[in-house]
Amino acid sequence: MEARSLTTAAFLTLLSWCAPSPVAADQPLDAVRARADHGDAAAQNTLGVIYAHGIGIPQDAEKAVTWYRKAAEGGSVDAQASLGWMYAQGDGVPQDYAEAVKWTRKAAEHGNAVAQLNLGGMYGTGHGVPQDYAEEVIWYRKAAEQGNMVAQLGLGSACASGDGTPQNYTEALKWFRKAADQGSPLAMDLLGDTYTLGKGVPQDYVQAHKWYNLAAAKGRPDAGKSRDTVAANMTREQIAEAQKLAREWKPKPTKRAEK
Repeated sequence: MEARSLTTAAFLTLLSWCAPSPVAADQPLDAVRARADHGDAAAQNTLGVIYAHGIGIPQDAEKAVTWYRKAAEGGSVDAQASLGWMYAQGDGVPQDYAEAVKWTRKAAEHGNAVAQLNLGGMYGTGHGVPQDYAEEVIWYRKAAEQGNMVAQLGLGSACASGDGTPQNYTEALKWFRKAADQGSPLAMDLLGDTYTLGKGVPQDYVQAHKWYNLAAAKGRPDAGKSRDTVAANMTREQIAEAQKLAREWKPKPTKRAEK
């Protein structure tokens, strides 16, 4: 595969595969199982989640796959996304990227943001489909517009590198900011880089210091060093302003379909 930019490569290392989030059952297990046995796809998906994550019972990936499959075949979009992930990981079932693509695409086409993210990742890495950066961007954008933080990072990285979409630092900044507003240390670090270099925005050491400081506070490796390097080129007043902005920062989750 063709080598990609450092920004995008760093993102792909972060991404790998994004598992659907577990949802704890709010009903007794016996009640869920009874509904699942009677063909209720939602209950079947819930039972799959319970087995996949060991919620109240021993974890059992094979049983999780069994119930996810029943639910997926019954039309549960969440189960389709989860089954695709299980195939991609080889968790509870032999690894099979063709099956992973099949189920992930079904869920993605029905609007599941995690499936859209994962399908984009498949196109980016060439797992189960021919590598296609343009398709990768299409699916990241769909997930990003639903507020998926990792997809926002991926889309921003693609815009910065020009992989699959025209290089556009202003657009990259927009998506990095959305991910940072949700609390992503990597996005904060990338915003620090963007303001330090003046890519897509006027060079601004105050903003760079602010974002590096926030990233460092969240444990992002080397963000503290980057902050200190920028600080060497700032006045005391500028540093004080950057620290004030960092203290005042609050997370701001992206609304669905925000563009």
